Amino acid sequence: MISTDPGPSDVSASETPLRTTFRIRLNGQSVSIGTVGQAFRFITSLNAIEWMEFRALHEEALLALQRAAANGMLTEQATDALRTLFVRAKLL
Repeated sequence: MISTDPGPSDVSASETPLRTTFRIRLNGQSVSIGTVGQAFRFITSLNAIEWMEFRALHEEALLALQRAAANGMLTEQATDALRTLFVRAKLL
């Protein structure tokens, strides 16, 4: 069976634009996130313990980003999942 799900390296390299660019301040530095790949790298680069409180939202965002990397029509859902995660984590 051929899988159409992109692997993590494919997702992290995705240049598919999100519906918005998120501007986040983290540890005193400004981070801009405008593509599926940037978002995937950002939410996977932080320690899992940092996302523990928001585990379900984090997993939902990861899945949405994987789907958007495979199908650009799903970027709106990925953007919404990220926005929900970032708001709950008080990053926005």
